[in-house]
Amino acid sequence: MVNYILEFKQLIPIVWLNVIISHLIRLFKTETVTKIGESINYTLNEFIKMIILLFVIIFVISFIQSYFPPERTKRILYRYKGFMANIIGATLGIISPFCSCSSIPLFIGLNKAGTPIGATFSFLIASPLLDMASLLFLISLFGFSIGIAYVLVGIFLAVIGGVIIERLKLSKEIKILTNQNDRSSCDEVNEDLMQVSDRIIYAKKETIYLLKSIWKYILISIAIATIIKSWIPQGWILGVLGENNPLSVLIATLIGVPLYTDEMSAIVIGKAFASQGVQVGTVLSFMMSAAALSLPSMIMLRSVLSKKLLAIFISIVTIGIIIIGCMFNLVQTYF
Repeated sequence: MVNYILEFKQLIPIVWLNVIISHLIRLFKTETVTKIGESINYTLNEFIKMIILLFVIIFVISFIQSYFPPERTKRILYRYKGFMANIIGATLGIISPFCSCSSIPLFIGLNKAGTPIGATFSFLIASPLLDMASLLFLISLFGFSIGIAYVLVGIFLAVIGGVIIERLKLSKEIKILTNQNDRSSCDEVNEDLMQVSDRIIYAKKETIYLLKSIWKYILISIAIATIIKSWIPQGWILGVLGENNPLSVLIATLIGVPLYTDEMSAIVIGKAFASQGVQVGTVLSFMMSAAALSLPSMIMLRSVLSKKLLAIFISIVTIGIIIIGCMFNLVQTYF
């Protein structure tokens, strides 16, 4: 499947798209040969290609996910205990729904059902980091080896984070309100009753809904990536995020936290950093922090977790991301 996506991506840069965008730019009295015109042309061109690519990826993954609705995830995870429950929780995060609006209510439902706290936190960490659509998008931009490495370190971080929280015995710090609705719009899938045609309709609705939610962030992220690649001197970027700065991974992690963005947008910006010579560990740290510790997700979690548990959760994930980033940079430097 990955090979088909990579081949499809190569077919997207079509001549007519460049011609149309060039004419649109001229309407605003700007020529594509100028630096500004070239930047606008690149941004719009990449945006349209990204939307086409994402439409295909999200549709396929949504169709697959129709077989794994939240209720099935609950039933699977409830069967396991101990370390295996953490591994299963992290793995189920990969096939979980795309949005925090469903993963966080599902997290609440898992805790209400009596699922071990470590397993639920492994799921909570993995869900934004490792959803399948973002992984395929990551592979299409960075290649298969980086994608697989990202999956492995993401699962490792989710499992270890869940184990630590389990050992700290913090179940009482979760606000399980009896009147809190632990369902979301993403729960409206009955895998036993759906026919193939129903799954296609479901996938189409999910694709349109998600693209409507993220298109503006994709456009902004491509514009930021264009600025990074074309307008900011490489020396400035490497001075802050380059291998000669021992704090580069920490800075990249902190940059990702306050971004009001989704993981796919973070991947686009991360690709721009990589094109400027930033090491892979630093880029991955940025993308992981933007996905797992984004401000909107933390605000949602604050309604579920106590301040103490939220602080511990953020600390564990942040430290884990920094360690993983440093390890990747060491491997890249010495091997």
